Amino acid sequence: MTKVIVTGAAGHMGKIVEGLVEDAPDMEVAARVSPSGNDGTLQHLEDYTGEADLVIDFSHHAGTKELMDYCTAHKLPAVVATTGQTDEEKEMIRKAAEQIPVFYSANMSVGVAFLTKIVKLAAQVFPDADVEIVEAHHNRKLDAPSGTALMLADAVKEVRPDAEYHCGRSGHCKREKNEIGISSIRMGNVVGEHEVFFNTGSQTIKLQHSAHDRALFAEGALDAARFLLKQDAGLYGMDDLMAD
Repeated sequence: MTKVIVTGAAGHMGKIVEGLVEDAPDMEVAARVSPSGNDGTLQHLEDYTGEADLVIDFSHHAGTKELMDYCTAHKLPAVVATTGQTDEEKEMIRKAAEQIPVFYSANMSVGVAFLTKIVKLAAQVFPDADVEIVEAHHNRKLDAPSGTALMLADAVKEVRPDAEYHCGRSGHCKREKNEIGISSIRMGNVVGEHEVFFNTGSQTIKLQHSAHDRALFAEGALDAARFLLKQDAGLYGMDDLMAD
């Protein structure tokens, strides 16, 4: 039985992950951690001294250092499902992956991973097209653009290395040829919608993914956890999971 520490356990996604782990025949919750200490959770990872096999993190990117320090010290694989990491925090994740298996993705959906592949292909097929990304999420989401929108933009940038991101168009400014426009919408209880437009002037290709239930991301995190338990130290993502 795999013993899982859930961080961000008092949050909406953390509660979904906890429920799925409790229902899984091969997993059990070892500890629940949340910075707020609400709902009977531990406030810090180091407060837990029991046995564990893996950490699933749905907390906040500000806890990256604590998460990576704890996991490397205890040799625990980590599924990092938070977004909005700074460059410094991303480097912490890369460094930790030299010692432990780390699964890191801005989006835990296999559908979004597939979309990312198609977006990269479209960027190759239509090298001169204008590219615009529109993402929508619920009104409680803190980071904008979303990590997924940036992941999609990064897929285009792999094909167009000179591309620049233009987030939140406003005022008087002409669209530059090498830019990738990214627009963010925050409203209601939208789970997550991402649209990528390729416009050549004579035609428009629209690629889209819509998430209907947040359980989608929790299910992906559990799939990532099972995958990670079989891996050596290293940094893994959705492409690795899809190829497994």
